[in-house]
Amino acid sequence: MTRRSIGIIVNGVTGRMGYRQHLVRSLLAIRSAGGVPLADGTTAWPHLVLVGRSEAKLREIAERHGLADWTTDLTAALARDDTEVYFDAQVTQQREKAIRQAIDAGKHIYTEKPLAEDTAAALDLARAARAAGVRTGVVQDKLFLPGLRKLKRLLDGGFFGRVLSVRGEFGYWVFEGDWQPAQRPSWNYRSADGGGIVVDMFPHWHYVLAELFGEVRAVSATIATHIPRRVDEAGRPYEATADDAAYGVFELAGGVIAQLNSSWCVRVHRDELVEFQVDGTEGSAVAGLRRCRVQHRAVTPKPVWNPDLPATEDFRSQWTEVPDNEDFDNGFKVQWEAFLRHVATGEPFPWDFLAGARGVQLAELGLLSAREGRRVEVPELTL
Repeated sequence: MTRRSIGIIVNGVTGRMGYRQHLVRSLLAIRSAGGVPLADGTTAWPHLVLVGRSEAKLREIAERHGLADWTTDLTAALARDDTEVYFDAQVTQQREKAIRQAIDAGKHIYTEKPLAEDTAAALDLARAARAAGVRTGVVQDKLFLPGLRKLKRLLDGGFFGRVLSVRGEFGYWVFEGDWQPAQRPSWNYRSADGGGIVVDMFPHWHYVLAELFGEVRAVSATIATHIPRRVDEAGRPYEATADDAAYGVFELAGGVIAQLNSSWCVRVHRDELVEFQVDGTEGSAVAGLRRCRVQHRAVTPKPVWNPDLPATEDFRSQWTEVPDNEDFDNGFKVQWEAFLRHVATGEPFPWDFLAGARGVQLAELGLLSAREGRRVEVPELTL
């Protein structure tokens, strides 16, 4: 089988997401599987050029995985003729400058979200990439989660009838850093460093809602910094200035209402770290990262409110598990494979920079809604 090598600059590989999800579970997994099969019978093979700021960390990662190509010089990596794709998993504040460099170098670009710190910058990147003729993509991994793929299958099959509402719960307790080390980096809790749960999660909620239920037409949000003081990786206390919880109501095209809570200050009392309940005229579903359970109209029980007596029904047992019916691969890996096919053959890839800009826009308008205490309409973005 003919192998088509695609040189990929992986910038930010020393970070948690860049290393764990993108390098190990996606790109190295693709290589272990022999590459990405293409329609013409060839195979797309990722040749990796690791980029980061720490020479010691890069060397250690490269040696651990048997990789020889790494550098701390992004400009030099972009100047190479054998690099075709630039991938960015840096902190958000470093992303726009690096992506502009990649556009100027004529590289196709795949990036973590958010695409930029504000909508104007995200749109400008999308326009610049289009003018340069480079292909673009933004990570929208939750669309490829097994639970949401099952949910999409139900939607496509008409299971719900007319969808009425979506209720989502996301989050977990992120330790403050004093009793136990925090499981997220400290910059996430400093607004000056690009932190905040709205900036992090509203871009996710945009593509989940738009892809499954309809474009977001308006947003109403309340945000909070519930834990105002945390301890960083070096054991130093710091002021947490970014929002660590957001409570949003999203009005969607077609009349669906979505209520999504996002919090790093909530202890989990649900089956998975994120769950969405979808209610429709014909049935309901609860979907998480992997599981999806349903209850059809024909078998819906008839609870009666009576606070004077203990509940006798086991409500959870009245739902039916949606079977897997297929093998679900890692969501990050699946989207990487789609982007590599897009680069190699031009196969359609809808999750481009414009899609990423719409996620940035929703985060920006969510923060505006919280700041001004009002409902904010979401205008359509175009290039």
